Amino acid sequence: MELFRIKKDIPFMRHALIFNVISALTFVAAVFFLFHKGLHLSIEFTGGTVMEVAYPQSANIEGIRQNVVGMGFTDSQVQSFGTAHDVLIRLPTQKGLNSTQVSEKVLGGLKAQDPTVELRRVEFVGPQVGEELTHDGLMALGMVVLGIMVYLAFRFEWKFAVAAIIANLHDVVIILGFFAFFQWEFSLTVLAAVLAVLGYSVNESVVVFDRVRETFRDRRYGKLATADVMNHAITSTISRTIITHGSTEVMVLSMLLFGGPTLHYFAIALTIGILFGIYSSVFVAAAVAMWLGVKREDLLKPAKEKDTTGGAVV
Repeated sequence: MELFRIKKDIPFMRHALIFNVISALTFVAAVFFLFHKGLHLSIEFTGGTVMEVAYPQSANIEGIRQNVVGMGFTDSQVQSFGTAHDVLIRLPTQKGLNSTQVSEKVLGGLKAQDPTVELRRVEFVGPQVGEELTHDGLMALGMVVLGIMVYLAFRFEWKFAVAAIIANLHDVVIILGFFAFFQWEFSLTVLAAVLAVLGYSVNESVVVFDRVRETFRDRRYGKLATADVMNHAITSTISRTIITHGSTEVMVLSMLLFGGPTLHYFAIALTIGILFGIYSSVFVAAAVAMWLGVKREDLLKPAKEKDTTGGAVV
């Protein structure tokens, strides 16, 4: 399905060096902020108190959230849990207060707002759990990267695998750099968004690389240079890119605008990832593959020579 067809190839690779210099500077800035400021980790990583409360009627999530913030818990998370009557509250640790004192303080404030509120359970999430989540998250990220490299190396060629990983890590680090610079809260949902961006971005790279391979194998384009092959492959997939990324971005923006605080940073991470995923697939992945020296012979099966007896000799 195509919205339009561009007959003349757009010379993307002509400007590849300029855009990759910009990408490199952005990447370095993101790494700098990650080390200088660090991520603002949620209580799932740092530890804190988890409370589950219930109301006889549908809970006013926004009112509860404002009440909890008014008690001094600015980094708290308030969300529905299971039904509209049940609410889960995650609270960061506070100096001078233990988990029991924190839960009593919050419950007192909630009862002042609505005496019908009922406490269901209180749990303390220790820093050890946060360390395990951090370790597991990094392991998941590493396994995804390794799996992508192996997949692309088998499906295409190792130069494409290296180019795609550089582009995808470029997207991930820039997302993390945004969160470090603005000190947005980094939670498990944001980590899930980062992993989703990895898969989403590599999908776009695969589409472009698949068209590159088709162009190299097509005899009609046998005289095209590698840069021209890249330009043709990217131009011929633009319509598909606009349809796919446009429809996805509409859904993500819906979550960002109407999903509330629970989905806010999840949607932000996806928005940044989708935009940079398009950019990196065109100007980073394709350009790096070109600079690594990918050529027609890398993607063509070696021809078999026949001997005089009719047998095939490789």
